[in-house]
Amino acid sequence: MTLCKGARPLILAALLLLVACAPAPAAPKFLYVSDYNAGSVLRYNAKTGAFDSAFVPAGSGGLSTARGIAFGPDGHLYAASSGTGQVLRYDGASGAFRDVFIEAGAGGLNTPEALLFARDGRLYVTDIGNHSVRRYNRATGAFVDVFVAPGSGGLDTPAGLTFGPDRNLYVTSFGTNQVLRYNGSTGAFMNVFVAPGNGLSGPASLVFGPDKNLYVTSFFGASVLRYDRRTGAFRNAFVPAGSGGLGIAANLAFARDKKLYVTSFDTSAVLRYNRKSGAFIGTFVTAGSGGLVNPHTMAFR
Repeated sequence: MTLCKGARPLILAALLLLVACAPAPAAPKFLYVSDYNAGSVLRYNAKTGAFDSAFVPAGSGGLSTARGIAFGPDGHLYAASSGTGQVLRYDGASGAFRDVFIEAGAGGLNTPEALLFARDGRLYVTDIGNHSVRRYNRATGAFVDVFVAPGSGGLDTPAGLTFGPDRNLYVTSFGTNQVLRYNGSTGAFMNVFVAPGNGLSGPASLVFGPDKNLYVTSFFGASVLRYDRRTGAFRNAFVPAGSGGLGIAANLAFARDKKLYVTSFDTSAVLRYNRKSGAFIGTFVTAGSGGLVNPHTMAFR
């Protein structure tokens, strides 16, 4: 069918109206924080930071040394129980224990750290005990393969992982103070994307921010460092060492309220920063709120 010239502006206007009237994504209601020491997941009000509940009580389902957490496509919460070498699943509404999603030793799993549900339908798990990245079926938990082989490219104690704008996989090598890049399709080592130096000491969590550059927590450097998204070159200490009382910087997340959140592992708090300047805004979750001891990983929902 051929449209006359006069009809095209009307159709365009109608499409723009539909986009304008489309409902905006719902703002997150809660912030979930895994407590490494307590073996729990605590829930806080996403607007105020006030304690809401022990969503996953200490030790529920055998949770021990709670590290990475993530909500899966099924709406349930998944937690890396590095103390037992398992990935556990909890009801997304109540926090009740559902099952052991990945058994200890499945596919050679030793010490699960970070969890990532990817677009290819797999669950990616960093294994700090075997210095590798393993993939599992996101629906069944069945082992798929070792995506990044043990020690590939010098990988030592992989803490965090994320896919970049180039669709390749970026992994923090905690033991060598680097960020390594792997082919997003094959898992083959590509290069050292971020080299040691500039205050990077124990790279843990990483994410590509709103400006598309790479942000990395320096665990022992008590800071968040920013790197060029294309070259990996150091740009600046986005959150300078100790800013706002930041101690051991474990995890970071850019939220929909346009702010940056960082867990301060040793001071038992969650801090908030300006996402454009890195300036300290305030303490979002106060020290020890709800019994928080060692906040590790965050998830907004």
